[in-house]
Amino acid sequence: MMNKFNLLLVFILNFLFFSCGSNNGNKKSDFSLKIDQNKSEFKLDESLKASIENSKNKNIDSVAFYFNNRYLMSSKNGDFTMELQNTLLGNQKFQAIVYSEEKADTLSKNIKILNTEAPTVYTYEIVDSFPHDASSYTQGLEFHGDTLYESIGQYGKSKLRKVDIETGEVLKEIKLDDQYFAEGLTILNDNLYLLTWQEGEGFIYNLNTFEKTGSFGYNESKEGWGLCNNGEKIFKSDGTEKIWILDPETLAEQSYIQPTHHKSISTKLNELEWVNGKIYANTYQKDGVAIINPENGAIEGIINFSGLRDEVTQHDKLDVLNGIAYNPITDKLYVTGKNWDKIFEVKVIQK
Repeated sequence: MMNKFNLLLVFILNFLFFSCGSNNGNKKSDFSLKIDQNKSEFKLDESLKASIENSKNKNIDSVAFYFNNRYLMSSKNGDFTMELQNTLLGNQKFQAIVYSEEKADTLSKNIKILNTEAPTVYTYEIVDSFPHDASSYTQGLEFHGDTLYESIGQYGKSKLRKVDIETGEVLKEIKLDDQYFAEGLTILNDNLYLLTWQEGEGFIYNLNTFEKTGSFGYNESKEGWGLCNNGEKIFKSDGTEKIWILDPETLAEQSYIQPTHHKSISTKLNELEWVNGKIYANTYQKDGVAIINPENGAIEGIINFSGLRDEVTQHDKLDVLNGIAYNPITDKLYVTGKNWDKIFEVKVIQK
């Protein structure tokens, strides 16, 4: 009987503590964060204007404003104006911390920031074509020097290859264990980084020997899709609206951009390639490749590759466009697809 009484007493005390605790977010604030015209969607060339509504006329010491947890400024009267041209695009969090009468109230609003201009539309011209293994379910494609590296997906069939672009000859190959579905790859500092799809783990290989030298986890993202790098940072897509920026030493997800055009935020961006300061990303199951500004996520261009799939041998396992490789030595761009028997050198032309 005593044990039951003690348990009941502990339950009551815990309930009272959490119900009557300090102002930690459970209690309704006496202040509210108001955005001018109640807007929640902005363009990059607009201003965000906000103020603090103080319905009980409490004495406010100061208000600190934050954008995505980054401190912006403090205000005595609670008024705020911010030009958006240098901000990240996509879904963002705007916060204000109101300091009043020895208390701090945190207020927040979710806003969406879209690009100002529509993406430039491009088409393509086939310059040349090269043989490609039609059994390759292409995931990642990248040059190192004049040598092409390719990752091939699907459970039980996932592989990592070194390929001669001219002949299609496989120069080196390893097979992944059957429980892994290989995804995108990238090469940095003589290390080859390879994603797996839903296994929450990426692998690190010695570029020359294909010996596995390490692995890394995904932290917040649940899946691995595409990889590329700019010589310093590694960029990772995961099928959501985010392209993650990874620490090149630890591979930890440090931050992200959200590829966004003038109307909406894009998702399902798959294979990534770094091309002359921009990220090229194909949309899974679509014929388009987005040209993305890595600084703010703006989709500045769209390459329409419609009709390219018709140029390969048609068969029952033929699948979607996937595989972008840029050779910075020759300034040539190549694309292919899953189970395509050709890799195409293409020239991008503004429509």
